[in-house]
Amino acid sequence: MFGTGIFLIITGLIKKAVISDYISINYVDRIFDNPALYSGVENLLGVYGYALQIYCDFSGYSDMAIGIALLLGFHFNKNFDSPYKSASITEFWRRWHIFLSSWLRDYLYIPLGGNRKGKLRTYLNLLTTMTLGGLWHGASLRFILWEAIHGVSLSLNKLYLAIIPKNNILTAVNPYVRKIFGILFTFNLVCLCWIFFRADDMGKAINVINQIFTDFRGELILEVVPAYSTVFILVLIGYIFHFMPEVIMQKCNGWIIRAPHIGKAFLLILVIWLVVQIRTSEIVPFIYFRF
Repeated sequence: MFGTGIFLIITGLIKKAVISDYISINYVDRIFDNPALYSGVENLLGVYGYALQIYCDFSGYSDMAIGIALLLGFHFNKNFDSPYKSASITEFWRRWHIFLSSWLRDYLYIPLGGNRKGKLRTYLNLLTTMTLGGLWHGASLRFILWEAIHGVSLSLNKLYLAIIPKNNILTAVNPYVRKIFGILFTFNLVCLCWIFFRADDMGKAINVINQIFTDFRGELILEVVPAYSTVFILVLIGYIFHFMPEVIMQKCNGWIIRAPHIGKAFLLILVIWLVVQIRTSEIVPFIYFRF
């Protein structure tokens, strides 16, 4: 428990204080503060950056909290399970913010009737639950729209599984190809929803989408990436670690567990030094602390 706690604190620190905070202040915030000043490709990179930022921020502090609890002798289940590996929106909500997803299921979806009162009622219950989940984040149209899109997507996913036979034309496609396509589709759908979650108001959210689809200018990526090289190196590292097979992370955890206490202390000091070196002058509060 002690070794796993140290491992979670270290990974949480790197996620939050190194990756999330740096890409937030040095790129993502600039895009969302005034999306109309930037091209579509810059806005799209900002959206993908925010998808990583909110994951690293939220899962980072969850990891640190769970790690500190382990040091004190308490065990909590993980709150995130590599959500961007999901091949469907249903799978995404099984992996993202598991504590909240479980609460919404147990105290809203099931009391509303769950899937016990027919298919139409099931879809309505899903939409109602997700919309109320959005309202919990704030009494704002963009939060309601954010979760409403998720609710509609969940309903459509269940409808697809109900009406499309298991042996259909898609089953002839290589399962790895199907999974990759599912991951790419789900990830981009989630990123579209993140625009409404992150933007300060509906106007800015619409501006981001408008810039992406009307003023993309893809050739600018050759100028944008070198100009923000450190940001995109951290983004690349963040996504690589996110999509890394679980067995590799388990081996890293096992190595820290077996390391002597002096080794654990040295590694923790090394990570703290890294945080100090890369930290920004501003304090970046945890995103979910405002809810």
